[in-house]
Amino acid sequence: MRLLHTSDWHIGRSLHGTDLLAEQEAVLGALADVAAAEAVEVVLVAGDVYDRAVPSADATAVLDRVLTRIRAAGAAVVLTPGNHDSARRLGFASGLLAVSGVHVRAATGLLDEPVLLSDAHGDVAVYGLPYLEPEVARHELGLTEARSHDAVLTAAMDRVRADLFLRPGARSVVLAHAFVGGGVPSDSERDICVGGVDLVPAAVFDGVDYVALGHLHRPQSLSDRVRYSGSPLAYSFGEAGQQKQAWLVDLDGDGLAGVRAVPLPVPRELTVLEGELAQLLADPALAAVEDHFVSARLTDPVRPVDPMRQLQARFGHCVHLEWTGATPSTDRRSYQERLAGRSDLEVADEFVAHVRGLGATPDERELLGRALAAAAREDALL
Repeated sequence: MRLLHTSDWHIGRSLHGTDLLAEQEAVLGALADVAAAEAVEVVLVAGDVYDRAVPSADATAVLDRVLTRIRAAGAAVVLTPGNHDSARRLGFASGLLAVSGVHVRAATGLLDEPVLLSDAHGDVAVYGLPYLEPEVARHELGLTEARSHDAVLTAAMDRVRADLFLRPGARSVVLAHAFVGGGVPSDSERDICVGGVDLVPAAVFDGVDYVALGHLHRPQSLSDRVRYSGSPLAYSFGEAGQQKQAWLVDLDGDGLAGVRAVPLPVPRELTVLEGELAQLLADPALAAVEDHFVSARLTDPVRPVDPMRQLQARFGHCVHLEWTGATPSTDRRSYQERLAGRSDLEVADEFVAHVRGLGATPDERELLGRALAAAAREDALL
């Protein structure tokens, strides 16, 4: 049996306020193309299907179209909620969806009831573990003391192994959404730490043939059988240049036969530019990135006027800007100490220099003085 391991679709997520639905639909639609080209029988989605618990109508429409394309390509789908999803909302109509080949495993109490699939070698039991919030899941799993991710996932996997024991000869796959020891995070995941206890040892998942993990956005292998697929899109500029992928997983009669990476298309690349504004606007070598999502770090000694508008005139998808040109202050005196003996105008002039990198001009100082004098007169009247 051939499976395609994906996770962290985050449908509805934006990049610094810029809508990504078109890019998300493009790359998720490519999963259907992979399924058709590689004769994939099951697509796995290990959590964070949506980016928020209450997705927009446009986000749900994207998911509808993507799932329809994957089913048309001949693959069944097994998906679970992550920490960004609402398990109850994602699990709505799961019984009806299962009839069409889309299996949503969102109920903690049913996590040891697998999706049973078959090939020439017999049964494949696919267990979908929804994201287990420790404080909630421990009650559903009958835990009274333990409050960690390790504890609830251990209890969940004990149930999975108990069910698997009753299915001799069945091969097994587990989907889970967690921070597993050895994984390397990116800067676009939401922290799932609870009281400082968020890390789960990979040994928790012993006893199954393949573990399809979600949560970390960087594709990585913790072992041959325990892997993160990563997100299909880069969701932060810290992931710029990172090759996104899915894992193509083959099971034979003995269990895991092989895994290989399938690169995913990049609808719009992410690029970080650094330099002075005039340089970025004029450099002919940057023509190749004009259609990328751009984050600009400006090193001008003085803060430029309206830099985002100027950047977007050339880089139409510039979505993030920071000015790094000012020299950090080394003054360690307290705020009260720094103000002692200084006039209001001197304080205002220093603020202008701090924000802009250049103190007020004589004309600006005159305007500041007049404004401060007017404010003082109003205070005197109150």
